[in-house]
Amino acid sequence: MPAAYERYLVPVVFRPFAEDLTARAAAFRPRRVLELAAGTGVLTSELLAMAPPPAEVTATDLNGAMVALGAARAPGAVWRQADAQRLPFPDEAFDLVVCQFGVMFFPDRVAAFGEVRRVLAPGGRFLFNTWGPIEEHAFEVALQAGLERAFPDDPPRFFPTVPHGYADPAAAVADLTAAGFVVEEEQALTLEGRAESIADLVTGYLTGTPVRAAVEERGGGPTVRETVLAEMTARLGPGPVTASMGAYVFRATA
Repeated sequence: MPAAYERYLVPVVFRPFAEDLTARAAAFRPRRVLELAAGTGVLTSELLAMAPPPAEVTATDLNGAMVALGAARAPGAVWRQADAQRLPFPDEAFDLVVCQFGVMFFPDRVAAFGEVRRVLAPGGRFLFNTWGPIEEHAFEVALQAGLERAFPDDPPRFFPTVPHGYADPAAAVADLTAAGFVVEEEQALTLEGRAESIADLVTGYLTGTPVRAAVEERGGGPTVRETVLAEMTARLGPGPVTASMGAYVFRATA
């Protein structure tokens, strides 16, 4: 799953936002950076390349397979398998904590945010993004329509409920405040993704995300891919296609 995620989804869906988040991070000239939910390292690679470079980037993820692939792709970082709700780092160890599209997966966000605040030095920043409503992500609107066509009685609901399930910025601000942060900025952001092939994007979504398990649980086979591909192609074209993706960016101070 990590390899399919990296090959088919990262360039289209995640790299544009990694570049944006890195530009924001560079403005603080951090020396010690911690990344949460680093995945296969798309943001990690951008952080390592930013100018001026931080003295050290520590990248973490709960998934060991993601850590292994990320460490191979971005060996300049220190990689650790870690739970964001129980970070294995001392107090005040970092100047900046960043997280790209990961906080939606934390079971207890206030607890995770509290851990982030604990490992930040006084005045350190927490910088992260979340997806907006699924209706603002053209690729995933088309994907979900394809899944609903393939499984009309019980479509997988992973994308509306998890990646796009923390799409109320007021909820994120409330959770940050409850964890003791001062929220400095909350910004809606829309960027474009460019897919050379909708067929490749379908492969990425169906084999490189938890939708893979949901399809398998429903007994899905090759016909599911054909149905999803037909729906996404009807809505977006076969590719190359450029589509908008909506998100929110938050910056908070410890």
